[in-house]
Amino acid sequence: MKQFLYVVIWFIRCRFFGKKRPLQTVIFITNACNLSCKHCSVYDHQQPISKTADQIQQELKYAYRKGSRFVDFEGGEPILWRDGDKTVNDLILMAKQTGFFSCTVTTNAQLSFRDNVADTVWVSLDGVGEVHDSIRGKGAFAQAEKNIAACGRSAVNVNMVINTLNYTNVIQMIEYVKNNPYIHAISLNFHTPYSGTEYLFLEWDEREKVIDKIIRMKKAGYPIINSVSGLKLMKHTMYKKRCWISNFILVDGTRLSECAGKAANVCDKCGYGMSAEMKSIFDGNPDTLFAGLKLRMRKR
Repeated sequence: MKQFLYVVIWFIRCRFFGKKRPLQTVIFITNACNLSCKHCSVYDHQQPISKTADQIQQELKYAYRKGSRFVDFEGGEPILWRDGDKTVNDLILMAKQTGFFSCTVTTNAQLSFRDNVADTVWVSLDGVGEVHDSIRGKGAFAQAEKNIAACGRSAVNVNMVINTLNYTNVIQMIEYVKNNPYIHAISLNFHTPYSGTEYLFLEWDEREKVIDKIIRMKKAGYPIINSVSGLKLMKHTMYKKRCWISNFILVDGTRLSECAGKAANVCDKCGYGMSAEMKSIFDGNPDTLFAGLKLRMRKR
């Protein structure tokens, strides 16, 4: 109830009184990673950076003062993060002590996350079997599948980034999620072409066809997190962005009030599902509001 009331008050202040206060914060805690994914612009195998626990604590306090109440820890691979004997679980506890309602961790699931105490774990899966491996490396899918099954959670959410290498596998991927007892639901995004990854951008005509298929599956009851209203917005980027709803703290400590895509000048080709969902929330679409509340208030 406390979370629900906070979100309602936040929405009223932002929607009707023009306040711009973030609701969630994404903190990149390291750019060390155990994969070299083709679409990623974050990892650094040569001189990886990992923040200290003290630095992350200050970032949590900053985000909380800004109004954020949901935090996502990302990398690189956040399961690799260490500061002395501290692990990402210590950061989750730190966030809860700061006052955050929930914490999520996004992982490639190459390492066990059985003991992870995040409210929600997101696993990045970009296709079934060899399709996933073609983007993330040989054997990555089998290892992720193994760790998902052994994680000990009621279910995890998965995230798929659709690009030129895997767009024909989207239907199979959604079917896989539906039939996997260890996975709760899937979030679908499209590749945003940061420098050096432009070849992965799926052109608009193909993107629209894929979205139409996803919408049909969503309406048929498949476990797709995106709302129908949000999916329709993803067919183009000609809508007013509300990306300040999430603020971002990069691995070098840079604090951004909006997505890094703005600074990279790729907003016109944005593929982030969350951008469309945030716009849809501000339009007052009930399906998006319900989907957001359902996602954020679900535990483990």
